[in-house]
Amino acid sequence: MTTNNTSLLVRLGQLAGLAAMAVLGIFDVAFGFVRGDLTLGLLQVLMACATAAVWLPRHRQNTTVLPKVAVGLGMASLLVTAIVTAGHAGPEGNSWGLAESLGLLGVLFVVARRASSGWAVFAVISVGSAVSLQPLRGATDPVFVIFGLIQALAAAMVIGLGVYLRILESSRLRALATVRSEQRAEFARDLHDFIAHHVTGIVVQAQGAKFVAEQDPKRVLLALEQIEQAGAETMASMRRMVALLRDPRSEPDAPLAPIAGVGDLPALLEQFNAVDGPLARLHLDGPQDGLPVEVSTSAYRVVMEALTNVRQHAAGARVADVWVRRTPQWLLVRVANDGDAAPARDRPGYGLVGLTERVRAVGGHLTSGPGIAGGWLVDGAFPLENAGLKVAP
Repeated sequence: MTTNNTSLLVRLGQLAGLAAMAVLGIFDVAFGFVRGDLTLGLLQVLMACATAAVWLPRHRQNTTVLPKVAVGLGMASLLVTAIVTAGHAGPEGNSWGLAESLGLLGVLFVVARRASSGWAVFAVISVGSAVSLQPLRGATDPVFVIFGLIQALAAAMVIGLGVYLRILESSRLRALATVRSEQRAEFARDLHDFIAHHVTGIVVQAQGAKFVAEQDPKRVLLALEQIEQAGAETMASMRRMVALLRDPRSEPDAPLAPIAGVGDLPALLEQFNAVDGPLARLHLDGPQDGLPVEVSTSAYRVVMEALTNVRQHAAGARVADVWVRRTPQWLLVRVANDGDAAPARDRPGYGLVGLTERVRAVGGHLTSGPGIAGGWLVDGAFPLENAGLKVAP
């Protein structure tokens, strides 16, 4: 249900409550207030209007103003009950103010639903006592005591309903907070995967430009153009992701889903090869279209992170081969280079850790280590059947 529909239902419920209070108010007037005492009768009418003024507005969650006002309202209602009851000479059978009773039940519901937990206890005690003792305004014989017990039961049910809805909303908010936390972690991994790749390329191109500046100035201009393009893409990604991390409720223009998949690997390798260094070669086996989005993007991230590590850590590497093979049940990805095995890092790396989490999330597995003939291998396997994809053998 959308927020607009929910708000409409709330407003309709409030209108129905006001209509019910109006009908009960007419009943109260028809049967007379407090043995014809006009002053106290008008006071009960004002109390009914006061309850509507409390439960009718929209209150923010954990408000402290609402329970304080409710405490005052409950105490005022108890005072009226005490005055009317003390004035009884015997059983009279007058109306005790049904409109006010319904209004107080509405106040109890709103207090249980929205009020701050500290003040809510006092408000519930005050207003609940007022509702329970209100029938004694009519008379003090056993029948009105029974009505008091019925209203006390109604008050308990209303409080329970308010607390139940409050718990449901708290659970929903906790679930949203968990989702937002996971989303922020996801974008933190995106930040590493995309930004680290671009920044590494910028650094390598800048280093290469220094060596060719004197021999071939045109290549320097090309490198500067590539650096400018990579820098612009990096800054755009940074702005989108940092904006989301600062405010998870914001809706940036960029899609929240990952933006590249297996179909973008040729462009990724072309960008990689534009910089002096190892030659990246792409080998495709099987159709690459129709892959599940989560599988396609995760495979792209594996290749991106592996190529970034080749550039950063594979000393002496000349070739980096990327194999992507699709079988009826699996999408297999391998990135291998012929350089030295990855040296021990002087700082912890989070790229492969984040990729391992991402691959496991889609039911796959990721391994990395030195190859038998030397170099370094990164292997990823992604199941296609678990993703709900039916592939013809």
